[in-house]
Amino acid sequence: MKKIAIIGANSYIARNVIYTFEKKYPGTEIALYDYLPEHVDGRSGYKQVSILDRDTLKEVDFGCDVIYIFAGKTGSANGFDDYDSFLDINERALLNILHEYRQSGSQAKLVFPSTRLVYKGRPGRLKEDAEKEFKTIYAINKFACETYLEQYRNVFGVRYCIFRICVPYGTMITNASSYGTAEFMLRKAGSGENISLYGDGSVRRTLTYMQDLCNVLVEGGLSDECVNDVYNVGGEDLSLREMAEMIASKYGVGVDFVPWPEVALKIESGDTVFDSSKLESKIGDLTTSKFADWVKTEVES
Repeated sequence: MKKIAIIGANSYIARNVIYTFEKKYPGTEIALYDYLPEHVDGRSGYKQVSILDRDTLKEVDFGCDVIYIFAGKTGSANGFDDYDSFLDINERALLNILHEYRQSGSQAKLVFPSTRLVYKGRPGRLKEDAEKEFKTIYAINKFACETYLEQYRNVFGVRYCIFRICVPYGTMITNASSYGTAEFMLRKAGSGENISLYGDGSVRRTLTYMQDLCNVLVEGGLSDECVNDVYNVGGEDLSLREMAEMIASKYGVGVDFVPWPEVALKIESGDTVFDSSKLESKIGDLTTSKFADWVKTEVES
């Protein structure tokens, strides 16, 4: 059984990954790290560290087989005002981790989640080498981090695996939510309010249920086939309008279409639907859940 470390262990995805490891590979030794005094779910094996403090990062056990890096700051337009923390928590933090990793002599494989926002959106499915475009600070942060990992592989032999994630939804952990697109719609409808969409809601996304995403992150992280490369995580191709209408129908509310705010329109990527065939050739298709089933389960729960 491999030894795992998770940096950013209190994050939405990390908490679900921990749960998945416990269910799929019980007994796995998992070391957890984050900036809070304790783990939010009370998990054992936790240490408080700061990704911006190289001294505290020395507390990380880099002697693991796989290290997941979930620490980071997400956002869209807010990055233009809060650029210091976006640069620090995303880019400088990863460089701190890479420095300590190298100093420790680690041979661990680093697993890093990236984003759909590195792509220039267009109709059709996007492969990993599709045209890139960076409309927000967060988008360029993520692509910079992808590039840092490749640079460290080239110069120092660091082993890594990058998973680009489009739109995750759902959770297996109570009170662990992404506050993302699907959850925003669900909260609005659950409060008896109409769901509002910019424009006509026709932009399309790849939606990945959290259990499927965690299966990919766990199996891909453990796989010797997924190394030193970037992989799109698959899922279901839906428009925002289709998502909203499913949820609205269940709650008996409507869908309102409103004009695009100027800044939101300027940073909108357009369609981002993934071709995940490269990853599936390595670990198979692990993303089989349907959004409609999740909506039904959420409404009935």
